[in-house]
Amino acid sequence: MAFEWPVRIYWEDTDAGGIVFYANYLKFFERARTEWLRAQGFGQHNMREQTGGMFVVTGAELRYHRPARLDDELIVTATVSEMGKASLTIEQKALLKPSQHDLPATLLCEGSIRIGWVDAATMRPSRIPGILLEQLSS
Repeated sequence: MAFEWPVRIYWEDTDAGGIVFYANYLKFFERARTEWLRAQGFGQHNMREQTGGMFVVTGAELRYHRPARLDDELIVTATVSEMGKASLTIEQKALLKPSQHDLPATLLCEGSIRIGWVDAATMRPSRIPGILLEQLSS
């Protein structure tokens, strides 16, 4: 089941054409991944303090389908698609929240984001701590 995070579109998110600037979807995806980790009991700051490591983005591939506009309400999802010993691949979507409950959400943007675990002091790749892997795989 995908984790969902609500996002509202503000002026600061849009370009001169009044649509969401393409790079802002990466920000929305980052927020959803951060909140997904927090919902699993792993806040970014605490995780770094307790383990000495952190996740960093090592790759991103996005596909844009339709634009979001000022005041739109989005649902941004995050789902683990691959889990390795040192990295995760997260599939993410930005969906336009339907105006009525019986309508499907409209896909605006989707992406595949790969995050790797690094030692926070050296920034060198490392294995994801076992307790973290166990919690994220359940």
